[in-house]
Order: sequence, then structure tokens, then C-alpha cells
Amino acid sequence: MKKYDVVIIGASAAGATAAITAKRFYKDKSMLIIRSDKLVPIPCGIPYIFGTVMDAEKNLIPVDNIMAGKRVDVLVDTVTKIDKALKRVMVSNEEIAYDKLIVATGSNPIKPRIPGIDLGNVFPILKNVDYLKSILNAVNSPKHIVIIGGGFIGVEMAEEFKKANQAHQVSIVEMQAHCLNLVYDEDFSSLAEEGLTSEGIALLTDEKVVALKGDQYVTSVALASGKSVKADVVILGIGCVPNVDLAKAAGLKIGQLGGIEVYPNMQTSDPDIFACGDCAEKISFFDKKPSGLRLASIATMEARIAGANLFKPHRSNNGVVGCFSTSINQKAFAAAGLTAQEATLKGIDFVIGNAESINRHPGLMPGAETLKVRLLFNKENQTIIGGQIYGASSGGELINAISAFISQEMKADDLALFQAGTHPALTASPIAYQVVNAAEDALQKLRTI
Repeated sequence: MKKYDVVIIGASAAGATAAITAKRFYKDKSMLIIRSDKLVPIPCGIPYIFGTVMDAEKNLIPVDNIMAGKRVDVLVDTVTKIDKALKRVMVSNEEIAYDKLIVATGSNPIKPRIPGIDLGNVFPILKNVDYLKSILNAVNSPKHIVIIGGGFIGVEMAEEFKKANQAHQVSIVEMQAHCLNLVYDEDFSSLAEEGLTSEGIALLTDEKVVALKGDQYVTSVALASGKSVKADVVILGIGCVPNVDLAKAAGLKIGQLGGIEVYPNMQTSDPDIFACGDCAEKISFFDKKPSGLRLASIATMEARIAGANLFKPHRSNNGVVGCFSTSINQKAFAAAGLTAQEATLKGIDFVIGNAESINRHPGLMPGAETLKVRLLFNKENQTIIGGQIYGASSGGELINAISAFISQEMKADDLALFQAGTHPALTASPIAYQVVNAAEDALQKLRTI
């Protein structure tokens, strides 16, 4: 029986990052990463297989190369059991002993229990290269494509299908009043919808799917309103649930929202087992209550905590902020922290600051585009609790800075006095810098309250 100091189950964003981090902190420890698939897709890149890249094998995490450089052994096999009493994992034909174990088994797409869900050409989004190839094959000629779910996966795949073939008739069905409604304020969501409809994508919001119709293959989608939408292909983009089957069978505690319960050091109910990524339970940075957020950025953050803490405490998880970005009709849509709706639900009294200007100075510089920034501040202590961005592609990086401001609990006056590096070819003018002026706008409102 083989024995390793550290065994990691899963080689996607969380598992790969946990292995890299563990080697950085404990370079002399022996490590094995086990993955069930030979090829590992980049999760966030999956929508772009269908229009930009057009090949599932051009969207891969190079696990073998990365781990070879870090002196981490790799095994392509399926873990069938965790025996925490004996500190072993079972794969197809052998048992492997561990001193410390990291569970990074990810998540599974939600497959709603509605009539017709098992018809042919109905596809949840699985992180499996051969499966993704089967979707590509299903849309290799003009099709009526219905996407159920208007979140990030839904809107990105809709755009990519249209990019691949303008003859595709693409529709999004969304239960909420707007696409991306859980991530952006209503006016930002409306801007995103304008971008989608301008590309010929049909939006059916405030609609609920009640059945998928067809004989062997799907032919239409029935809605609660009585409408019927023609469908040759249906994509399920309605979220995911933690993949905790192994953890449950091993007797690890499961949290309120179905993830593996973890302490701030990412340790599970077993002191020698850690968990990170989509399979692990989350808590909100803002109120320390369970959170349903599952993002690659969160997975890698948790992995860096888990990998560092295996044999000695180094890091702690303060909860998830949530930082998002996407591109719709060549415009950046990005958000971090709480929206106005979320802040209200959490009972936080807040003030909003807005600023909009060209992202170059002067505005005639090449690459000049409008960039709008919205910041939310807690009225009680003036700390930043959220931010949203629309416009120039540079917003995709600026939101990361805003996420850092939130996690460090910076105040409105701190941002108003923020010393930003600016350059005519790269940023807005220091006079019109959007983050600073959004903070000043909020402060002006706070002074009049």
C-alpha cells in the first residue's frame, strides 16, 4: 500500500491550487493529487468553448505539467471511499494511505425535477471534456437553443452560441425579473439585457419552465405562463450543488447549505481532513451566515488556506466577499460584495456613490471608453460593502481592487484619498478617477443626511 504525507482529491481550481500551496509551505512532504478525468477543463472557460475557442481541448488546466514542476505525483483514477479511521482512500485497485487529506471534489450542476428533463439534447454543464464535445456536436448546425437560467453561465453561453453561428435562434429563460439579477442592481442588469438583445438573443424573464416536451429528443420548452418555446437543444444553467458524496459516506459533517462543514482554517470535522472549493460550505464576509456563493476565485482562496494549514496554522478564512466579472456585447460587467438588494435583506443601511467618465485622458486617446463605477457604503461606519462596474474592459481588473477594499473594510474617506496611479494611455484622469469620485459622491450624500 502506498503512503503519502498529503493526498488531494480533485485537480480543478481548488485541488490544483491546494497542491501548489502545500508544496510551497511543506516542500519536503510527499504529495499525491488524484483526479477522475484525464483532461481537466478550466471551469470559467467552458462557455467560450462554444464560440471563441471552438475546441474543448483548448480549454484545459495543464495539471500534469504543473504538478511535475512541483514534484507532486498525479493519479488518474476515481476515489471510491475515504476511510478516515484508517486514514486511507480507496481507488479502483488499491488503497492509498495519507497523513493529511484535502477534499476538493467540486460541485455538480443542478438538474431540476421537471417532466422531460432526461430527453436527448438536454445538457447540464458538466466539467468533462468528452461531454462538452457532445454539446459542440449537438450545435454544429443552426439550432433553436434554449438556455434555462440567466446567470453568468447562461448569458455567456448565449453570446457564444450566437458568435459561433448567427443562424442559431438563442433564448434565455430566467425566473427572476432580470438576467444577472442576483449579482447586479436593476439598472446594471438592464444594461446587460440591452447588450444581449442587441445581439439577437431572446430574453424571457419572470418565466418558469414547467416541462420539456418531445419524444426521444427535446422539441420545445413549456413555460408556466402558457408559452411554448421551440428547442432543438436545451442548456441547463441554473447553478450547482456541492459534490459531497464521498464526504458524507466518510462521516464528515455537512453544513446548512449542503457543503462540507469547515472551520476558518478549512479543516473539516476530522482534524486530518481539509476541504476547499465548491464542495466546502461558505460563510458570508458580511454577516458570517451561510453563503451559497461558489466561484473559482473563492475556491482558490480557500485552497491557499487549506494547503498552508495542513501541518501548522498559517491562514484563516474571514468569509466570502464575492467578486464577479463578465463581458457582454464587448462591455465589462463586474461586481464585488453586496448589491443594494442584498444589503437591504441583511438589514444594512447604506448609501450609494456613482461616478462615470472616460477611461483615458484626454478622451480622444486610443482605447477611450466610458467606465461607470458604483460603490455602496455602510451608513453606520462608512465602510465599503459593495461595488459594481460597467463599460470599458479595464473594469474587469478594477473590480479586483474594489474587492480588496471591501475585504480590508476601507472607509469612504480612505477611497476618496486613494492615491491611484494614472496614465493617459491606461486610465482615467486623476481628476475624474471613478473610484475616488464615487467615494466623494457617497460622502457628499452622507454629509447631507
